[in-house]
Amino acid sequence: MKNTKRRQFLAMLGLGSTGLIANKVQAHHTDTHFEDKSTHQLVYQLNQADHDYIESILFSCGEMLRKYGDDIELVIAAFGPGLHLLGTHPQRAISTLHQQRVQSLMQYGVRFQACGNTMKSLKWVEKDIIEGAEIVPVGIDGIMRLQERGFSYISI
Repeated sequence: MKNTKRRQFLAMLGLGSTGLIANKVQAHHTDTHFEDKSTHQLVYQLNQADHDYIESILFSCGEMLRKYGDDIELVIAAFGPGLHLLGTHPQRAISTLHQQRVQSLMQYGVRFQACGNTMKSLKWVEKDIIEGAEIVPVGIDGIMRLQERGFSYISI
């Protein structure tokens, strides 16, 4: 089953037929919820709802996962307009492909944080956020706490 999911994920990234992918993507932390510390740790800021911006972040995240496999922990912290990517019914134009890629990345252990402050300003509650996303009280605070734990901060 995992090999099928891995092939679907890589195909979604457009990498499945390149021959560049071996059986490297096996995110051990998918099942352990980051209990095992990986060598590499990145947190991406996602604060815009622009299609190209979201594409850039999801592509970069997928490339890092492809390169480092189970030796990287990835978090995408969504706040401001970027929160709509994690909305069950986004109020901004979010592509279906991007929503599918989020689900696929989650299956490979990528965590998504949703900013509680932005949710309040949108009058969203927990059911308005996709299943599997972690709601943090303040998005920037979530990023800071990850940095304090050794995560590198990426703002594209």
